[in-house]
Amino acid sequence: MESTQQLQQKAREVQERLEPQIEGAKRGLSDLNTRIKAFVRERPGVCLFGALALGFVVGRIASRR
Repeated sequence: MESTQQLQQKAREVQERLEPQIEGAKRGLSDLNTRIKAFVRERPGVCLFGALALGFVVGRIASRR
């Protein structure tokens, strides 16, 4: 059985390996969020129509069950 110190060391190693990937994902999602907000502000009608269409499709799928 592994000691607590060994498990803590492995956890630190995993954290160090994953941290750059997590930071990159955070930056990417932040950029995507900014772009989506800008799109919605520029084209609110298109977004509203898209939301209505998506709601209609989801409603049709859900009503079949």
